[in-house]
Amino acid sequence: MTGLRYLAALAVFALGASQALAQQQHSAPPATAQAQAGDAQTYDSKEVAQAVTDFFGVTAEAAGSAVESVFAKKGRPVGYIYGGEGAAALGAGLRYGKGTMVLKDGTRRTVYWQGPSIGFDVGGNGAKVFTLIYGLKDPEQIYQRFPGVDGSAYLIAGLGINFQAGHGITLAPMRSGAGLRLGANVGYLKYSRKRKILPF
Repeated sequence: MTGLRYLAALAVFALGASQALAQQQHSAPPATAQAQAGDAQTYDSKEVAQAVTDFFGVTAEAAGSAVESVFAKKGRPVGYIYGGEGAAALGAGLRYGKGTMVLKDGTRRTVYWQGPSIGFDVGGNGAKVFTLIYGLKDPEQIYQRFPGVDGSAYLIAGLGINFQAGHGITLAPMRSGAGLRLGANVGYLKYSRKRKILPF
């Protein structure tokens, strides 16, 4: 298979998986607890854990453990993105996704993401994604590239967390999905207002 056909096949797989997951998305996960005084523009760990529990359909204990590990590193987020994505890799890989960005101030926007990766990585997966957002001052700032290192492993079903950062903003995607994906890769995700076929 030529390099061009290989990239095309990866793109078809990843796009197909992300579109299938997008069709299965549920309504926005609730985040109903009241924030503490002085933290009105951020979510606390209980709010986020409840939203993660509802979105992924996992136990409160599992959601709480994942959320606390992120909070211990980054603190309280200003918002989150929930959605679905598809990815495939054989050394080089592609990832495509779609979701809804929800900020504490009430802002809601549909966002898309896509990006390449390279590394010791093979397989494919479709995943639900819940991404915590830190340092975002303006909703328009989400539309840029965010480099990151992904060391997640998917064995039929699993959960992985990694961090992406750029221009003072940090994203912490939590993924739970099906498929077979083993390895570690380095790449970036570019967030956009519309679906883009080219991931670069």
